[in-house]
Amino acid sequence: MTAIATPRHRVSVAVAHAHTELDAVADASTWSMDVAETASTLVEVTRLEARVAELKARVAMHADEIEVGEQAGATSTANWLAHETKQTRPSAHRTVRFGYQLDTHPQVRTALAAGDLLADQAGVIIDAITKLPDDLDPDLVTQAEAHLVAEAAHHDARGLKRLGDRLLNVIDPAAADEHEAKLLEREEQEAAMACRLTMVDDGHGKVHGRFTLPTLQGAQLRKILLALAAPKHQAATHGPGVERRPGPERMGRAFCELIERVRAKDLPQVGGTDATIVVTISYESLIGDLEQAGVLDTGERISPGAARRLACTARILPAVLGGRSEVLDLGRARRFHTKAQRIALALRDKGCTAPGCDWPPGLCHAHHDPPWTRGGRTDIDHARLLCPRHHALEHRETDVHRREQGRARGRPGAPPRQNAVEPGLTTPRNAATSTSVQME
Repeated sequence: MTAIATPRHRVSVAVAHAHTELDAVADASTWSMDVAETASTLVEVTRLEARVAELKARVAMHADEIEVGEQAGATSTANWLAHETKQTRPSAHRTVRFGYQLDTHPQVRTALAAGDLLADQAGVIIDAITKLPDDLDPDLVTQAEAHLVAEAAHHDARGLKRLGDRLLNVIDPAAADEHEAKLLEREEQEAAMACRLTMVDDGHGKVHGRFTLPTLQGAQLRKILLALAAPKHQAATHGPGVERRPGPERMGRAFCELIERVRAKDLPQVGGTDATIVVTISYESLIGDLEQAGVLDTGERISPGAARRLACTARILPAVLGGRSEVLDLGRARRFHTKAQRIALALRDKGCTAPGCDWPPGLCHAHHDPPWTRGGRTDIDHARLLCPRHHALEHRETDVHRREQGRARGRPGAPPRQNAVEPGLTTPRNAATSTSVQME
């Protein structure tokens, strides 16, 4: 679209004159401006920018009202504006929406049009007024808007937001506490629903993650990490020379220390066992005669040095999969599998044994095979892990031929259970030469 050859409306004329004036100084050098004039001009240009923002939003609203976009064949005026000016669609939609917002907040619009308010300040004020209770006296709403417009002369957008959050205390203190309580309760409910944690192992020894926490839990986590990352704590645990302000690296190490400090017995049980990490490593590697990686019960591998460091503070169970220090075969003496058996099953099966299922061992059930009701024994050779869904399906299965023809007892590609050898071990599982380190 080209500019109007002969503008008629006073707004169009003013815009045309502004272009003419700016054309005249497009190549003008600023080297001869002194300090005072440069400072004054920069402030005035900022005020001019605010006035142009108001005019643009006002014209954009008018364009939407007379359906400029539809007449041009666009789906909306904002989409037409984005295409015509090559700005992004979200930006164009914000311009049109800003025009309607200013139209319903005349004091903000007037101050912005006069250059006494910046566009981001205007947005903050409108947002604060919008959050006021719907049943508030209209006169109080007018007073609130006037109050924030006046405060804009002393505060930037961030400062105005803080004032806006406590606006009701100024105009109606009696209703402020109740309204704030309701507002905070709603925000906390939304935060709880938005709570997220994602973790991704990059395959190179690092796990990357992102999380979203409610304000309370976020503040608690920050306090805990700062306590662990505090200079005095660092000096006490690592020696002098680290007394500096905690940065991202130290906060990350503090997070690792926090995880290692959590005791498994203080957490709910998962799948009949404590929320522990089990590391399987050969005895030779544990004592340092052999450099062989340790294998976590979740499938990841760690260095022998890391496994030996964990063994310094962990409970060590020699030969979990058949050693003399753990009774793994209980026959018909009891129905439910013990914690030791659960750990052994987790190390052996690595998760649900149904083909194609990826449920981790901690979320699986220990299934008697054959079932307890049909004479099954509570021992390792007659047990396997199944997720809740496959466990239920297994108990519904009544076809005897399915069991006789051989039921899948491991993940696709896993060795037969009767010849199972633990990762990192060189002997069958009945030999007592392996060691598992159980982190608690």
